[in-house]
Amino acid sequence: MIVVYGIDENLNPIKGQLSDAIHRCMQTVLGIPEDKRAQRFIPCKKEDFYYPSGRSDAYTVIEINMMTGRKPETQKMLIKALFRTIESALGIAPIDIEITIKQQEPYQWGFRGITGDEAKDLSYQIDV
Repeated sequence: MIVVYGIDENLNPIKGQLSDAIHRCMQTVLGIPEDKRAQRFIPCKKEDFYYPSGRSDAYTVIEINMMTGRKPETQKMLIKALFRTIESALGIAPIDIEITIKQQEPYQWGFRGITGDEAKDLSYQIDV
């Protein structure tokens, strides 16, 4: 599950392109299948979205929630791929992108009526 925050007037027009860029990185680095796109976009009014000085109104926050198992090197590859891909595809400078990865144990995930540790039919690897 990925949650993306940004100023509404900047985020809304690029949601589709940004979704594609993020998912392309998830596929390339983590091996996530095309049909496993799980993203939520939260456009915020400018007066409700505070961000660090030195950033522009293009400032975008990307929170990636995933089950534990990905190696630190893999996670770093994902973050760097996101910076490169988003800048190339959308022109958003890395200074305006904040990425956090939050990992939870598989038993803390629930989908399709089961918990993540009960899922034996995932079409992608967790330990990469």
